[in-house]
Amino acid sequence: MQNFVYHNPTKVLFGRGVLEQIGSETSVYGKNVLLVSGCNHARQSGLIERIASIMAAHDLNVINFDGVQPNPLLSHVQKGVAIAKDNEIDVICAVGGGSVIDSGKAIACGALVEHDVWKFFTGKKGIKETLPVIAVSTLAASGSEMNSGMVLTRERSQQKFGFAHRMLFPKTSFMDPELTFSVSARHTAYGAVDALAHLAEFYLTSSGGTPVQDKYMEGLAATIVECGPRAIAKPDDYETRAALMWAAALSLNGLSAAGLGKVGFPMHLIEHSLSALYNVPHGAGLSVVMPGWLKYNQGSGNERISRFLSALFNEPGNLDLLFEKAGIENLINWLRQINTPTTLGELGISESDIPEITENSLSLAKVWRMREYDQVRVEEILRLCV
Repeated sequence: MQNFVYHNPTKVLFGRGVLEQIGSETSVYGKNVLLVSGCNHARQSGLIERIASIMAAHDLNVINFDGVQPNPLLSHVQKGVAIAKDNEIDVICAVGGGSVIDSGKAIACGALVEHDVWKFFTGKKGIKETLPVIAVSTLAASGSEMNSGMVLTRERSQQKFGFAHRMLFPKTSFMDPELTFSVSARHTAYGAVDALAHLAEFYLTSSGGTPVQDKYMEGLAATIVECGPRAIAKPDDYETRAALMWAAALSLNGLSAAGLGKVGFPMHLIEHSLSALYNVPHGAGLSVVMPGWLKYNQGSGNERISRFLSALFNEPGNLDLLFEKAGIENLINWLRQINTPTTLGELGISESDIPEITENSLSLAKVWRMREYDQVRVEEILRLCV
């Protein structure tokens, strides 16, 4: 186990009815609130009106800023930054899934600087301060409600970059599983895939020697595999939704990577190019890339692939190459069970598009210091996704 520092300052309010406390929690940080949300769901469900009403009862001034897309755009964040500056916003409240919370974080740090927020993502500028962020999670997926990361797409250059900083942890996160009851089967599935990919990448890019973290990740991953189909089959099953929501948050809140040493996000690296170029849902892209990445690494001598997949599907601990192949097939069958794509063709992407996708991924590989994912390697992985 490597030396590590674990510090997660996010306060989590989890369970039924916790949203009633959002007024008192938010008022600690100021009077003027920018309420960030997506395109339709939060407003149509009455959630935005409900939150605004609770905040009004605590004498908070609320300005709505909706329209965040599933792959959040830099241009939209820039509009939010301008609104935050013009209205002297004190605190950001982001209501939605990872895209909305990521946008809220980007607005929070962009509102206090004069330069373009994109410079944080390319490493040209560092964060020195941010507005406080309150998160209301409505989707079990990215874990953004309990971590320091954010992802944006810059339309002009077709780049989808991720960035993390200790100041980007939400101050308080509200996690009521009942808010996920109305999430569609499709987005429930995509969220489960995203959370599973976070665990797979940490587990499979580390060298081992971390029994506590390994069992922790295996347990979370098995929970996601079990609860994903159940949540789709019975959307209002509170216990299933609660387990899925908490597992997704714990998958990327810092604990799973503690002590692992250097780890990478190779699946996310490649998927970000699929989203940037073709605007595919993030979870759908990962559902295609994950089996391809595993096939590429099959037979590499990394017994952790077999160990991880055996934990997911309750198979005997057979670590030979035969099970490695069977384990990948089990994963593909699970992805098909929850009706997510497993090939590029299902995303409307052809084999002839692979060079363009590969070229797009190289700039992020440079920023993330994953230069081993060069043109040859990325193309080979993508061809296994055809």
